[in-house]
Amino acid sequence: MKIRNRLLSGNLPVIALMTSVLAFAASGKVLADCERGALDTIYCDENGDMVADLPADESQWQDPNTLIFAYTPVEDPAIYSDIWQPFIDHLSEVTGRNVRFFAVQSNSAQVEAMRSGRLHIAGFSTGPTPFAVNLAGAVPFALMGSDSGQFGYTLQVYTHVDSDIHEMADLVGKRVAHTSPTSNSGNQAPQALFPELGIMPGEDYEVTFSGSHDQSMLGVVARDYDAAPVASEVVERMAARGLYDEEDVRLIWESDRFPTTSYNHAHNLHPDLVEKIREAFYTFEFAGTALGEEFEGVETFIPINYQDNWRVIRTIQEANGVRYTRDNLE
Repeated sequence: MKIRNRLLSGNLPVIALMTSVLAFAASGKVLADCERGALDTIYCDENGDMVADLPADESQWQDPNTLIFAYTPVEDPAIYSDIWQPFIDHLSEVTGRNVRFFAVQSNSAQVEAMRSGRLHIAGFSTGPTPFAVNLAGAVPFALMGSDSGQFGYTLQVYTHVDSDIHEMADLVGKRVAHTSPTSNSGNQAPQALFPELGIMPGEDYEVTFSGSHDQSMLGVVARDYDAAPVASEVVERMAARGLYDEEDVRLIWESDRFPTTSYNHAHNLHPDLVEKIREAFYTFEFAGTALGEEFEGVETFIPINYQDNWRVIRTIQEANGVRYTRDNLE
């Protein structure tokens, strides 16, 4: 695949974007008393659906000529800008807007970019999605799935094929790679689920944060880590691209299924634009595209809502004592 860098150009200067991102909307106006649940004080949730309401003041609705789209932080953003290009072209055609791919370097930078108003549409990883909802006004509306409506991924625990680890009890005394504190499958789910298996992360084994599922898996292959909990969808894509040899690792445990990356729009986009954005997602055909090849088994975007589809994730995060604050995100 020829790698082309489409990350930032034209109407979106890098310096201006990063300045806005790092500012994290410091000038955000606290709204008067309203129902908001766990949402930040700059949002309201009067209808109780757990996501930020569209501002009542129409002058606050955004209707940009250029839409900025970001996928989750990945090992090689340049490759993913190519992979997403067929969808970006489709999104542009349906909305009638220019669309730019923005490569994010971390979950916190991605959340901050949407909060600041510089990111309009984004795929947020499973664990960081509640942070995006509560801190950035993100509104989840789609997941990748099959035509039959099936979606999700599993938490898998891998070790090197030559290690002495064959079951979860063998993790005692080992060095295990988690991805990042906000990652669902990479940290929060293990913290909540492993104790039920008789293993306490941080007590029975040493937790080391690798930064990403990719790095966790590659670290297991290189024997930098004794084992790692990772998302099945990530390691499957890595194997398909030949980034590691499946014969070099051993699967020792697998969970039930979780929701995958959520696709979101900013809460303050004009309703007519939101309708077109959703239409673009729901009408995109994966077959025969680079995106379809990358996400094997995915055929369509499935309509979802945060309140129902992220309930299990919120439960896991609550069990971990997670609070949706900027400090916890960082």
